[in-house]
Amino acid sequence: MKKALAAIVVVVSALSLLVTAQVPAQSQPPVYQPKFAGDKAHSDAEAAALGYMRTVLVAEKLYKKKHGVYAHSLASLVGNGSFTRRMTNTDRGDYMVSFRPKREGYSLALTPAQFDAQHRAFYVDETGEFRYEVDKPATASSPLLK
Repeated sequence: MKKALAAIVVVVSALSLLVTAQVPAQSQPPVYQPKFAGDKAHSDAEAAALGYMRTVLVAEKLYKKKHGVYAHSLASLVGNGSFTRRMTNTDRGDYMVSFRPKREGYSLALTPAQFDAQHRAFYVDETGEFRYEVDKPATASSPLLK
């Protein structure tokens, strides 16, 4: 009886070790390394979103200089600056793009598929002022990104 009990204890202990070894430890997301001085991103996904927005800003400035007005669509920006045809796709992975032409300008918003510490929403318009929100889509009245 003692041998059987000892064998059961050994088997239960071994199974416990196997189960513990297969359960991944909960880890914190990696600490974001800024890409340049003044980088306001909190993650690689945010850095990509803000980079996309900066590319649109440059393309819009070049488009306006050439045509006297801002572009009425993302497709119109192709070939201006480094804006490519592929960038007209509004699905940017972790973010969705919303481009809205206005009478004397435009607005550009990137909204994450999931809001969390690594994914804030962003907004910019022809003023070039970046705005953000942590739990809802960003708008012209959102706080300035500092």
